[in-house]
Parts: sequence; C-alpha cells; structure tokens
Amino acid sequence: MKKIFVICMTMGTMSFASGYTQADRILDMQKMAQAMQDIQSGFFYNNLDIVTAGAQDLKSTIVNVGPTDAEKNNKDVYERWMNNHTAMTGRTQRRIKNYADTLVERFKDGDATQALQIYNRITAECMKCHISLRKW
Repeated sequence: MKKIFVICMTMGTMSFASGYTQADRILDMQKMAQAMQDIQSGFFYNNLDIVTAGAQDLKSTIVNVGPTDAEKNNKDVYERWMNNHTAMTGRTQRRIKNYADTLVERFKDGDATQALQIYNRITAECMKCHISLRKW
C-alpha cells in the first residue's frame, strides 16, 4: 500500500513539474543583465564587493540558460537543430564563468583596465549568442 502511495505521489509531482520555459529564460536574462550592471557599478564606485557579487550572480545564473523544453521537443528537425545549440551554449557558459573569475581577480589585484577588458569580453560572448541564436 505504501509503495503504491509513494508511486502515485511521485507521478503526481512529476506531472506538475515544468521544465525550462521561455519565461524562465527571460527571467535569467534579466538576472544576468542586472549582474552586468552591478559589475559596472562596482567599477565606477571602485568597490570589489559589488564587482564580486555581480560576477557571482552572473556565474550562478548562466548555468541555467539553455534551450527551452518547447525547443527541445519541436517536431521539425531543422528548427530543433537551429534552436538547440547545446555545444555553443556550453562553450559560452564556460567562457563567461572563466571570464567572471578572471575579472574579479584582475580587479582585486588593482588592474581595473584589464578587468574592464574582461568585462567587454563577457559582453561580446553575450552578443555572440544573441546574434547567433536570437537573430539580432
């Protein structure tokens, strides 16, 4: 009896769980935009804590971004291939996380010029994705 109850509860919970949606992606993009603004504010105020917090927010949010469930489950093979650039997404995620770590290190070392150049590289990674996947 207990096994049946646990199975029913598990199935019910799984049916209500939704995957990654377009609304989730928009929320993640807004969080990343705010993190980039925080990093920039940290530069202007010369505040390592603000830069570090922004970089940490960026790193924790970028790992969520990917194709939505609707894009993964699209029946049209070509559209699914166009929307499901997991290799590019993974590469962009790794680069942004590495750049965020390097940015904090450079800013901590007092090299604001190098930190700003790394910030520009992060922005370039963002734009590559938006141009390629979002057709900007």
